[in-house]
Amino acid sequence: MKRLNVLAVLLLMVVAISAQNYKTVSNISYTSKTDAYAKERLKLDVYYPEGKKDCPVIVWFHGGGLEAGQKEIPQRLKDKGYVVIGANYRLLPKVTVDKTIDDAAEAVAWAFRHAKEYGGDVRKIVVTGHSAGGYLAMMLCLNKAWLNNYQVDADSVWQYIPFSGQAITHYNVRKMQGIQPLQPTIDQYAPLYWVRNDCPPLVLICGDRELELYGRYDENQYLARMMKLVGHKQTYLYEIDGHGHGGMVDPAFHILDTHIKQMQGLPVNP
Repeated sequence: MKRLNVLAVLLLMVVAISAQNYKTVSNISYTSKTDAYAKERLKLDVYYPEGKKDCPVIVWFHGGGLEAGQKEIPQRLKDKGYVVIGANYRLLPKVTVDKTIDDAAEAVAWAFRHAKEYGGDVRKIVVTGHSAGGYLAMMLCLNKAWLNNYQVDADSVWQYIPFSGQAITHYNVRKMQGIQPLQPTIDQYAPLYWVRNDCPPLVLICGDRELELYGRYDENQYLARMMKLVGHKQTYLYEIDGHGHGGMVDPAFHILDTHIKQMQGLPVNP
């Protein structure tokens, strides 16, 4: 009987969400910066369910090695009852990486100021992204200074869920420093440099360690280990077997959905 009741709740949730109308507002400027490249690049899209309140908010940063890519609303985040914010940021080598991370922080700060206008709950903001986007999420999580610049406490983010983010200094940052991609470094632009025990839940998702880009799983495994050693209780590490750097994205969304439901106390699909 209990199982039937759970199935009934899930069915009602699916029916309610599928009947929901969604709307997208595109190319919203989120910056106070005045240079031409910032005005051109620093825009975001908001996808939201009409007439709903207190929805989880997902800030999604695209991949592209910090050198390429465009804002997007991933298809797997649609029709889930989420407010989804897809943000652009300035790219290397037109700017240095400190400017790029600062852009990501400003986009998250915009979410805190404006998500409620679209039915979002600012107590339930998730910062995520794939590859370079995952790296940006990790930097905002572990080095609180970036969001502090915009009067946002990094610990007020509900969860950070990077997909295949680089834990050491990003390889294209190293390239700008004259360092080869397979020569690892850890400096102030490496999430690993900032491990701490008091951040929100950090969910690290990577592809198969034998198929991932530049040892990406191994970097995340080391980050997870160091977070545990410093005393962080809510670092989670997932390896998606049989999937490489690009192929891991689709199944990773299931893990993201699962963690959001768990935080809401909702039933979780296996």
